[in-house]
Amino acid sequence: MYKIDLSGISNTYEYEELIKVFLKPTEYCIMESHNEPALEKNEAKRRLYRSLSEWTGKEYDWGILTGVRPVKLVGGLYEKFRNEESLVKNALMQEYLLSAEKAALLIAIYQYQQEILPKPAGRQVGVYIGIPFCPTRCLYCSFTSNQAPDSKIREYMEALYREIEFVGREMKSANMKPETVYIGGGTPTTLDAAQLALLFAHIQNSFDLSELKEYTVEAGRPDTITSDKLKAIQEVGVSRISINPQSMQDKTLQLIGRGHTSQDIQDAFSAAREINSGIINMDIIAGLPEESAEDFLDTMQQLVKLGPENITVHTLAVKRASKLIDINKEYHYEQGETVSEMLRSASELLTREGYVPYYLYRQKHMAGNLENIGWCKRGTAGIYNIRIMEEMQTIIALGAGGITKVYYPDENRLERVPNVTNYELYTSRIDEMIQRKKEHLFAP
Repeated sequence: MYKIDLSGISNTYEYEELIKVFLKPTEYCIMESHNEPALEKNEAKRRLYRSLSEWTGKEYDWGILTGVRPVKLVGGLYEKFRNEESLVKNALMQEYLLSAEKAALLIAIYQYQQEILPKPAGRQVGVYIGIPFCPTRCLYCSFTSNQAPDSKIREYMEALYREIEFVGREMKSANMKPETVYIGGGTPTTLDAAQLALLFAHIQNSFDLSELKEYTVEAGRPDTITSDKLKAIQEVGVSRISINPQSMQDKTLQLIGRGHTSQDIQDAFSAAREINSGIINMDIIAGLPEESAEDFLDTMQQLVKLGPENITVHTLAVKRASKLIDINKEYHYEQGETVSEMLRSASELLTREGYVPYYLYRQKHMAGNLENIGWCKRGTAGIYNIRIMEEMQTIIALGAGGITKVYYPDENRLERVPNVTNYELYTSRIDEMIQRKKEHLFAP
């Protein structure tokens, strides 16, 4: 048992997150004597990192960083050092102890984002609409994802339409226009074609879409994709869809609880290519149970052969709300070396095939303390994905589990306005959800 003294530190959260990168919760305890004055935060974290590294013999490419949005940090450093790249890289490596590889990756992503996407204009906002239903719940999933009868889904959609109509009216009154609309979940294509068409009609009738740059629907699970749904998506001008295999290994798909095969993924992709003219994203996960580095590389090669414009490579994170944590809560500690090899092979393959990394984020309890990276063919980057990570735009979230983030540019500050997560509570408390937005988003 390691005994770690955090004397003089009143808020130990970030320090404990750093400790958990090196040690399992059962391997250490915190001593808080408060007898010494606190060091500057980053200096204290550097000392802690170096001690942990010496004790365990381990080093991690992300150094002392434990936050979700490292690219946002790079933006702050560019502003601080007046766009002097060498000073930014030096700060990442010396102050935050990043490896040269991760520092270069962050700088490349930040520079690409600046190249392709200006700051949001005026009253432009992002709009997120959540459909919290899936055919089955995957082993690793921690999202708002429910299996529900048709009657409950209909009740939920009626409540959601009320929120959409209210937000649309208030946005028009405030001269706020969507830059992006993102329909996520769950799996939105759990809805049937008629329900999707009705949802699209409410969006079209409620919002002023005259400045819309991107319209995304997560088709997600290939077992929910039909030609009728794809036609409904195409007819309203959706510019991006996601078809998310997570793996192209049939044994893995069965193990994690997906109700489809790798052939179903290929069939869904072919149907989408035939019917839809927009950009296709595909998500995969590195570190799924019982997969080898060779399995993962085979998945990557199959996806590249299909030719989606975007491929998002996720590192498995063991979340409290997932079934996986009940099976093995220390799973992510065991997968570090394998997942690191997987991400290296993905980066090499995608780079050779002309993809570039365009956004990045991190999560707690990720295998190998690694990262999630969105890759794109040039000219096809997802605007919403960049905006949600840079946190310099108001994102209005509708539906169960949605968290609106109101951005105040003069203060560079965000205020959160959450909806309840449970879809049945959302349905029964829709008046309260609307009132929250009235008071905290649209108040004069």
